[in-house]
Amino acid sequence: MSAEKQGYRNGSFLEVSLTGYQLLDNPMLNKGSAFSESERREFGLLGLLPSHTSTVAEQLVRAYENYTRKGTDLERYIFLLSLEDRNETLFYRLLQEHITEMMPIIYTPTVGAGCQNYSHVFRRPRGLYISYPQRDEIESILGNTQGIDPSVIVVTDGERILGLGDLGVGGMGIPVGKLSLYTLCAGISPRKTLPILLDVGTNNPDLLADPLYLGWRHERVHGQMYDEFIEAFVDAVINKFPNVLLQWEDFAKNNASRLLGRYQDRLCTFNDDIQGTGAVTLAGLLAAMKSTGEELGVQRIVLLGAGSATNGISDQIVTAMMHEGATEAESRARLWLLDSHGLVHTKRSGLEPFKQKFAQPFERLAEWRVIEDDKYTLLDVVRNVHPTILIGTSAQPGAFSEDVVREMAKHVKHPIIFPLSNPTSKSEATPLDIIVWTEGRAIVATGSPYADFEFGGRTFRTGQCNNAFIFPGVGLGVIASGSHRVTNSMFVAAARVLAEFSPALKEIGASLYPNLENVREVSRRVAIAVGLEAQRSGLAKETTLEELERLVEINMWTPEYLEFKRKAS
Repeated sequence: MSAEKQGYRNGSFLEVSLTGYQLLDNPMLNKGSAFSESERREFGLLGLLPSHTSTVAEQLVRAYENYTRKGTDLERYIFLLSLEDRNETLFYRLLQEHITEMMPIIYTPTVGAGCQNYSHVFRRPRGLYISYPQRDEIESILGNTQGIDPSVIVVTDGERILGLGDLGVGGMGIPVGKLSLYTLCAGISPRKTLPILLDVGTNNPDLLADPLYLGWRHERVHGQMYDEFIEAFVDAVINKFPNVLLQWEDFAKNNASRLLGRYQDRLCTFNDDIQGTGAVTLAGLLAAMKSTGEELGVQRIVLLGAGSATNGISDQIVTAMMHEGATEAESRARLWLLDSHGLVHTKRSGLEPFKQKFAQPFERLAEWRVIEDDKYTLLDVVRNVHPTILIGTSAQPGAFSEDVVREMAKHVKHPIIFPLSNPTSKSEATPLDIIVWTEGRAIVATGSPYADFEFGGRTFRTGQCNNAFIFPGVGLGVIASGSHRVTNSMFVAAARVLAEFSPALKEIGASLYPNLENVREVSRRVAIAVGLEAQRSGLAKETTLEELERLVEINMWTPEYLEFKRKAS
């Protein structure tokens, strides 16, 4: 029986049927020491708790005190997950109180270490694990959610976790973490979320040799067998949860865009690595353009890394340039992509469809110095293109070297440099180095959080290009409006809203992104913009703006204890 059936909201109180240890063991309903005297008597809790009834404030002090006693970020991550497993209301209250401090713990960069150590720090299962040997039982497995009717599912197969690669079943930390951000940032009730891990094996030899590994001990399934498994999963989701929003997360680049293209017209779905990353990056670029008084359509943009993230970023940039009046061909010509083999150009063979779309005509390189095998490096491209914007999604630490950054800074007053790979250990450069190498002139955003630093008598605060500013609000807007599809136009609308919150609009050199303390208001505004776009596109029932705002508000859950009343049997 789900928490929705165990507890019924009625005004300011909740009707609950569970009692005793069953109530204390339910993280969605448990209040711990905050159960009142009358509730303890009514629900058979007398003697099961210490006699003092705590206030929420007291619980928060106790929880934070325990948190600060942990010696490493991984221990703090484990502590927070354990709190979530005991008392979700207190967990989200604690995160709200310390969001800037704790978001890097529950998600990037610390979630990466959590995923790497998943089988060794495992405490309690959360969500669903669907393995390939169970491919004929998927719909019945979805039924084991005890009646939960989710509004949002986040699913991964664990093959490309952050910049860390194939982590198999350890990838479950990503859907769990993402859904925590849906609740923290946009107020989507944890009762309406479901993380799913599709366990199709792993090609990570260390995991296969680990005696504690919890996943299916088999090399990854691929090809037709993989596609049939995904098809069975999607069919089961459509049958079981026809109105759910399904988010694909951390699939390998050869599957990510392919699966999105295959299913985006069959159900309400998106890929955050592609569309969310594209939108949050576009928001930072739009903010940078506004702060410098320039237009996006005249920029020269170099992107290092040609995976799912760059796919989404490139498409969003082209869409935004076209909104400014450029043609699609003109927009694509301003983007220079590099992968592990160097510059993507038309003389190269075997390019994937996405790379073919953005391959530069080889004729444009006629005046460049001759390179053996036509393999042009990042430094070669920077020397010849003189980019105004440099974006990294390569997961290659140090790729934005001093030579590259200084060469770029020779030709640009305010070089815009986004080393976006995460976790921090995979970042293409540190903000401090970039600022030093550009004499403080660069405009920087990163994929992972960095501490403030001093240079040249100024304090630099680096904005984090954090998808949490985009995908929770997009999800909230889809749910509130009742949209039955997700489109790229919704993400462009979200990016434009986020750009309006940039501190850099008031002070050049300030952070391109707002403080995390503002994320709930950002998500609310994003949700309204997404809902309006859904209505404009005919994907949702048309309402007044006031009604849409009301629908957004009533779908935003607040972590607070309600008074419990015993449900009549």
